[in-house]
Order: sequence, then structure tokens, then C-alpha cells
Amino acid sequence: MAQFNVENSQFPPQAAGLATQLPEALRRGVPVGPRLVGGTSFAGKSALDLAQVQHLAQACLQGLDAARRVVFGWQRQGQSLEDIYLQGITPCARLLGQWWCSDRLDFAMTTIASSHLQQLLHDFSAEFLLESPQQRNGLSLLLLTEPGAQHSMGLFMLSEFFKRAGWAVTVGVPQDVAEFKHLFLSDWFDAAGISVSTDRHLQTLTHLLPPLREASDNLNLQVFVGGPMAFMAPDSLKGLAAQLVAEDAPKTVACVTQLLVL
Repeated sequence: MAQFNVENSQFPPQAAGLATQLPEALRRGVPVGPRLVGGTSFAGKSALDLAQVQHLAQACLQGLDAARRVVFGWQRQGQSLEDIYLQGITPCARLLGQWWCSDRLDFAMTTIASSHLQQLLHDFSAEFLLESPQQRNGLSLLLLTEPGAQHSMGLFMLSEFFKRAGWAVTVGVPQDVAEFKHLFLSDWFDAAGISVSTDRHLQTLTHLLPPLREASDNLNLQVFVGGPMAFMAPDSLKGLAAQLVAEDAPKTVACVTQLLVL
């Protein structure tokens, strides 16, 4: 999935008439029961399932307002934003990627739907941070994508969980190696996390991280690496001078926090 500047998104001309471009299976849609649209007949809270994730994906294809209505409906059903982030938005992003890879969506449609999904995180940020906030813990964190990364939504979501846990977080999406080095050395951090989405820069990171750690203001800097490659090909990251973390956002926060407080 591509990296998006959601505040200044310029959609391509072919995005016009989006509904008529949808593949037949998507135009028919997934049958939507009362629990998906209104929430009024929902009998108690349960985990979001595949049908509801598909419903969000289809709403993202329709527009941002439609996507917001799905999230509002889930909230009325009793879902917390943490549930929605982990059980709804995260698998929805994966589903959109699967639809693109299987040619059910073209690049323009995937870009539009994914930008709407990422905008939801920005829209609900303030509410999410207030949902179960913890006091400031005095710890600072740098979160970076690999240089020139096409994926940043997962990193932003992770940063939200760290902020809510009391961390001071700096997020960077470097466009090249020079900017990556600049951001890494830009301040004093307790920990630094790197999201790796592809194998394009693995060799670069292997050679880059040891001298960057030595040049860091914090000689005890804790560095961890995660992202899509941590799940798809974890062995490829074991040569990096960083601890591999292949967990969801809450478990990553707990793991990294434990490294610092021991």
C-alpha cells in the first residue's frame, strides 16, 4: 500500500465514477446485517469479524464519510477505538492490499480507499489518546520507516499506542538514506524503532545501524525493528543491530517499555 499525504490527497481522474468501476463482486457487496449498519439490534459486544472488515473496506471505496459512519456504528455497538484499530482498521488495510494484489482493485481505487482508512486514524487521534491515557513516563521514542518507504499507516498507528502509554514520540518518514541518518541523530531518544516493509534497504540498514548507534547521544539507545517484514520474513531482519519485535501495537509497547524499565 502506498504512502499517502492525506491532507493534500490529489486523486487521479479515473477515480471519478468510482462505484461503476468496482468489480462485480464488490458492487454486489457483502450482505450487511443490522449489526453492521445501525447497531441498534446488536446484542452485546463481540469481536469484529471478516464481514464487518469487508464492510469497512467497501465504505472506504465509497468515501470518507461512509468509512466514518462504519466506525461510529462500531462505537455504538460498544467497540473501543483500540478494538476498532486492531480488529477493524488493521485487517482492513491488509484486505485492501489483498484485493489489489488479486486485481480486484486497481491502483487508483486502492489509493483512495487506503487514504480514507489512514485519515480515520487522524480523525480519531484525540479521542483515542483520551480513551485510556497513562501518565507521562519520561521516555522518548523515535519511530522511522525505512528510507523511501511506501508504508506509513502502521507506523502512525503504533505511535498512537506509544503516546497513549505516556511516551514522547517523534515519527519520521525519511525519503532517502541521508534523511534517515539525520532523523536518527536529530535528538536524544531512549529508544528507536524502525518499520521495514521491503527488502530493498536491508543491506543498507545492516551497515548503517551500528555506526548510528555509536554516534547517538544516548550510548544505551535501545533499537528495535518491526513492520511487515517482521511478520513475512523475520529471518531476513536478524542480521540488523536491533531487537526484532513481531507483535501487535499493544504488545510492542509493552515489550519496548519493559526493555527500558528493567
